Amino acid sequence: MMNLENLKDWIGREEENLDVAAVPPLLALAATLDYAAPPWRSGEVPPLGHWLYFLPKAMQGMLDRDGHPRRGGFLPPVPLPRRMFAGGRLEFIAPIRQGEALRRRSTILSVEPKTGRSGSMLFVTVAHDVFVQDGPALREVQNIVYREATAPGAAPATDPADPADPAPSAVWERTVDADPMLLFRFSALTFNGHRIHYDRQYAEAVEGYPGLVVHGPLIATLLMDLFLRHNPGARISTFQFRAQRPLFDVQPFTLCGTPTPDGASLWALDPAGRIAMQAELEAA
Repeated sequence: MMNLENLKDWIGREEENLDVAAVPPLLALAATLDYAAPPWRSGEVPPLGHWLYFLPKAMQGMLDRDGHPRRGGFLPPVPLPRRMFAGGRLEFIAPIRQGEALRRRSTILSVEPKTGRSGSMLFVTVAHDVFVQDGPALREVQNIVYREATAPGAAPATDPADPADPAPSAVWERTVDADPMLLFRFSALTFNGHRIHYDRQYAEAVEGYPGLVVHGPLIATLLMDLFLRHNPGARISTFQFRAQRPLFDVQPFTLCGTPTPDGASLWALDPAGRIAMQAELEAA
């Protein structure tokens, strides 16, 4: 196992960024979700819409082979090549009005090396606190996992022989065809240069995936959208999600949801019926 313990020195690091809750990215998100009139609260940034702001701004010459900025800076310089957004929890404290000035304070909460079946891993937990003029607007805790590269001749990144997970009965269902156009548009919306989402040759030949990888934040956005399609204008108070296995552009996948006393349980199923992401939300 490689020595990753020294990366714990990054715990407690902070950075701040400023932005504005501009309207054009929201119009582009609505178009990407195929809406002429989205089911969002008028004049506000929709839940998870804050992901369209505070975008990475690394210069072209500072990008690594995978399309991410080179390691180091705010996030630790992890030597493991695979980086995935594994999940997170969000607390929506106050509405973000369209056009408002925004400030985000980011803090590294933990850096945890582990060893799994695929070798060395590193889990990094980052908190993002977003403020508007009147005070806190939301708090997000992100879980990022770094993994070793797939060895030549190794099994695919996801094993089709894995058994299907038991899932509850769905009240809402929607099939999504995550084709390259959808993945490209979401990469553009979030200024995400990670090549696994748009460069098929890289995704398959270098990282060993069977196709283009659907962004974790896109799946989470689609699950939130499934709820809002059936509950237009709902005020979300909390949202948490966890990725369990990747989804790819080679086949459509299914979004599912069912109401709960406080909000909803939501999940995405891969073409084999296995849970790819689970989410829970609370709504006022």
